[in-house]
Amino acid sequence: MFRRPSVGFAEVMWRWCFGFAGITLVAISFLEFLDTLPVSHGDLLFLSSRQPLLISQAAAHIFRGSGARLVEATILLGTGLAILWMLAGSFGRVATLTGVVEYFRHRGDAGDALPKFALQRDDGCVRSLLGLNFFRVAVALAAAVGCFGALLLPGIGPAKDLSPGMAFLIFLIVILLVWLAWSLVNWFLSLAAVFVVSDGRDTFGAVSAAADLCRRRGGQVSAVGAWFGLAHFGAFVMASCVVVFPLALAGVAPGWFVLSAVALITLFYFVVVDFLYVGRLAAYVAIAGWPEIPVVTAPPPPVPDQPRGIEPEPPAAVDQAEVILSDVAPSSNRHSALGSQPGASVDKDEVITSELPEASPPDVGE
Repeated sequence: MFRRPSVGFAEVMWRWCFGFAGITLVAISFLEFLDTLPVSHGDLLFLSSRQPLLISQAAAHIFRGSGARLVEATILLGTGLAILWMLAGSFGRVATLTGVVEYFRHRGDAGDALPKFALQRDDGCVRSLLGLNFFRVAVALAAAVGCFGALLLPGIGPAKDLSPGMAFLIFLIVILLVWLAWSLVNWFLSLAAVFVVSDGRDTFGAVSAAADLCRRRGGQVSAVGAWFGLAHFGAFVMASCVVVFPLALAGVAPGWFVLSAVALITLFYFVVVDFLYVGRLAAYVAIAGWPEIPVVTAPPPPVPDQPRGIEPEPPAAVDQAEVILSDVAPSSNRHSALGSQPGASVDKDEVITSELPEASPPDVGE
């Protein structure tokens, strides 16, 4: 992000070019759609009356019968924007990831402790990225259909009898689940683009390599996503706090000044987000190219060499007839420790002190 800022600016350029082209197409399509609407003098009179009821009646009369044209224009515009995004995203991603991989390759060749890459640059990269972007567009379309279905879900089947609050809660839950599924699949496909440029893989090979990376180094990949996600959230909070100041001056400052300030803050936020995205891609490239740490095991103990012609002695055999200490019968409890010593015996005629008669105490007068 900081040592190679040209990569970040390249990301900003292709994204902003697509955004400008998309906004232009949407504006032109909207103006062309408005030109197809018939407006009579009565509709103009109702619109200029400033009465909500008359304005709603005029709008209903103007848009009557234009639903088919609106659907056709939306489908045509969406298809054109999807194709434009796939092309711009493929060429732009090749440019940015090529810069990232070249950076790591040069640093690795210089002897730094960085991963080394054999950069793959061929025409297959664009085709593979087009395939990945096609899947991303398909996932986004599926998410849009899911959100539209969540909007219609409270009015279908048993959900008709639900209260408005419960129906709105179900709608929010479905929207949240659809958004989580879309964000996870979209992130996974964006990670697969790393292997298209760094390893020259095709579409499905890149998806398989991304799955293998998540399996081998899931902790590192999750840590990168968490830290950059936290930085993205911090940038959003800061931009939201700063944009409050020009909005607070809406009643005092001119309108063009407020709109310009809001637009500049928004564009600066987009620049920061694009640089963070490049940094996250660089982290994924570094993790994917870093060599695996080998598991070191202790070697087995060395076996002493035997001289030639001398056979190793077999282990000594155990004599089954040999008397073991535990096989000896225990002695009598009357034997003392001294009596157990070899050569010691007890004389039965020996007088013991306890067997002598007790002496009478001497007389005091004597």
